[in-house]
Amino acid sequence: MKKLLLMVSILMMFVLVACGGNDTDSAGETTEPNENELQEGDSVELRVFIPQPRFREQYENYFNQFSEKYLEETGVEVTYQLEFPAADQATQILQTRLATSDSPDIFVVHAVNDIPVYNRAGYLEDLSDEPFVENLLDATREAVTHNGEVVALPLETLSWGYLYNIDMFEELGLELPETLSEMEEVIQVLEENDITPFIASYNEGWIPQLFLPLITGALMETENEDFMERMNNDEGSFAELDGFFEVIDLVAAHTTSRGFEIDGDQGSAMFANGEAAMWVQGPWFAESILSANESVNFGVAPLPINENPEATMINSSTTTSLAVSSLSENKRVAKDLLNYILDEDDSSQLFQDLMFNQVAHSHDFDPFPWLIEANEYIVDGRAYQDPAIPQAVKTESESALQSYLAGSLDQDGVIQALDRAWQQANQVNSDD
Repeated sequence: MKKLLLMVSILMMFVLVACGGNDTDSAGETTEPNENELQEGDSVELRVFIPQPRFREQYENYFNQFSEKYLEETGVEVTYQLEFPAADQATQILQTRLATSDSPDIFVVHAVNDIPVYNRAGYLEDLSDEPFVENLLDATREAVTHNGEVVALPLETLSWGYLYNIDMFEELGLELPETLSEMEEVIQVLEENDITPFIASYNEGWIPQLFLPLITGALMETENEDFMERMNNDEGSFAELDGFFEVIDLVAAHTTSRGFEIDGDQGSAMFANGEAAMWVQGPWFAESILSANESVNFGVAPLPINENPEATMINSSTTTSLAVSSLSENKRVAKDLLNYILDEDDSSQLFQDLMFNQVAHSHDFDPFPWLIEANEYIVDGRAYQDPAIPQAVKTESESALQSYLAGSLDQDGVIQALDRAWQQANQVNSDD
């Protein structure tokens, strides 16, 4: 509860800063930070905030490559203050920085959940006229457009549900389950063959939080189509989502041990080395998995949540995106770095190193095998857009679902916590 109240108070500070954060000259006219004019021999330090610590090396190498080329072409030296916080801490850190005008020059936003909030608060620079925009695929450009402006550069487009070990499934003659009862049958066969069904990795709260968009998104597509509207109008409740906890309980009853000691990187190594056949996780851990075992053969499948096979769908969305802060004093260099991230010559290698999907016309690499499989579900119409659940609700779900899995919070407690978080998010938005 204290954590939620802190998040709400930070969001309230967004409103105050957005209303009064710009400088005002003696005539009472609002002024914005200028894009600095640079000359040969100047030096710039960019502050970059990316909550993906597992990709530190890839980003550092690419940014240093940009610095070398930028110095050669402009005579301007670019150095970095890079910050790679854990994903479950990043939102609170970033919002505190923005609310106190201690903003990074470039920071990560979630295209669906964050862009509307941060843009309404006035923290996102308009990037519509930057060269990279014309290079974007239509779907990715739309995902980072708000109120007619492109306000971020998309990095990750995701198609996910759960990961499964293809070789284990094939050796046992297992078909991908379409319903919860079929998943129970798969679990039974795995355990009869001394294979643990699921990886448990609950040390980082954002991982059990993944159940929230998976279950909510599928139910909104099939049985609760007006759920988002009702919640945004303070008329709904998570209690309306019949069977919300069924798949969570099923997975939790058939996992590896010591789940609360295992984080994402450890879970990746466990999955890669065959300690379980499945993991409720996305392909964003592909690099970590293959680093632990380059020969592991895994796929992405939709997670069954009930007995309706039509609700067994892939979650598809544009997520991790890079924005330039409207408070930055180094906007020109920050924008040049974003343009270089989609450079026609060098960008494809970066995205391959990160094992990200293609987001631009200039990307000329083949999709990774697990992405091809997931995209087949999208082509067949068995996918939904990641639901626009308020970030405050997702944050609250991290601790709530951790507590539920630990046995210290019951189902009613989880529902009450999520409902309350959504109501408080509505209040913040109505005050905006």
